[in-house]
Amino acid sequence: MLIKSIFTNSSGILLSRILGFLRDLLTASILGANIYSDIFFVAFKLPNLFRRVFAEGAFTQAFMPSYAKSKYKIRFSSLIFLQLISFLIILSLFVTLFSSLITKAIAFGFNKETIDLASPLVAINFYYLPLIFIVTFMAALLQYKNHFATTAYSTALLNLSLITALLISKNLDKYEITFYLSYAVLIGGVLQIIAHLIAIKKHNLCKIFTLKKHKRKEENRFYKNFFAATVGSSTAHISAFLDTWLASFLVTGSISYLYYANRVFQLPLALFAIATSVALFPMISRAIKNKNEKRALYLMKKSSLILFSLLSLATLIGIVFSKEIIWLLFERGAFDSKDTANTSLVLTMYLIGLIPYGLAKIFSLWLYANEKQFLAAKISMKALGANIVFSLLLISPFGASGLAFASTLSGFILFFLTLKSFGFKRVKSLYFM
Repeated sequence: MLIKSIFTNSSGILLSRILGFLRDLLTASILGANIYSDIFFVAFKLPNLFRRVFAEGAFTQAFMPSYAKSKYKIRFSSLIFLQLISFLIILSLFVTLFSSLITKAIAFGFNKETIDLASPLVAINFYYLPLIFIVTFMAALLQYKNHFATTAYSTALLNLSLITALLISKNLDKYEITFYLSYAVLIGGVLQIIAHLIAIKKHNLCKIFTLKKHKRKEENRFYKNFFAATVGSSTAHISAFLDTWLASFLVTGSISYLYYANRVFQLPLALFAIATSVALFPMISRAIKNKNEKRALYLMKKSSLILFSLLSLATLIGIVFSKEIIWLLFERGAFDSKDTANTSLVLTMYLIGLIPYGLAKIFSLWLYANEKQFLAAKISMKALGANIVFSLLLISPFGASGLAFASTLSGFILFFLTLKSFGFKRVKSLYFM
């Protein structure tokens, strides 16, 4: 079951990432690495950050254990859904009203003219967040039933939408193209909702809305874990967001170098680490609920050994062939050889941290399944603090590559602290006894 679930997630992610690289190839060719690509990436990064931290990461990590232990699953899930979707819609309206201030906050190095260009895009793109939360909620219900295929493969719909927008608008003004891309983001979200609604109906999970009296204890436990998980799952994503903010002070194109390099780095991380953790988490949660710690530890050992092997190979290949990878994917049109050299160096700095970031995801599942979200949050905050210090120290001498390496160093700290909380004695007994 574990291997099958990992393969399902990996194959779906692979399809999505192939389309994602095709999307990035077209984006690099049509927009290049300039002010227009920078403002779109800034606009899309904010909802993407919230999506990964709030919707996908924190929600699933807090919802799955609470849902598994709930005696009234339909009442519990429907109430949580209605409360959170209402909050996200209000938040999206707030971002629309104050888009200029939000844009200035996330790209402080931009001048007034650039902020004026970017703020409408920020307002449009943010509505992707409530859409993707709906997807995440339905995905969590399906994953609890050991159905992973819909979520894994539906992520490709966003990339298909963006690719279509690029092909339609390629001969237009570059600023107009960014609007086509922004609206395509929303269309991609709607398409993912439709795909999940079909799967929900097929698996007889349509009864998700019930407004009957609900026990506050389960709701309070969820939110307690959810707010902690929001911090605990955010380290890598806030680090990437911090990179973007600091890179806005560097030469034009730096944001794009970080974006394209991080896209390549995210492929093996998603293909192996995220696919494994998504498949593993429901199984560990059920084992912990049933007080079967031996089963949970066996699953962790098996998955972590497989993951270490895959990530080691990916790291070696990625570092040795970093220039060739960037050249093959992006060097065409407005993306020249200088952009390739800069992006490949950033990619190398990111890849050094691939193994610790990937394995930290596996061992953090133990904390989340045991509802130790506050401990995971504490670990994450320490790693994030280290990343801020490293970024400030390395940005001046090394530029964008220094920001990438700062993120990598924080990944090693995250992994060490996560292992420490899991228990070094438990690690020793798991692998060496």
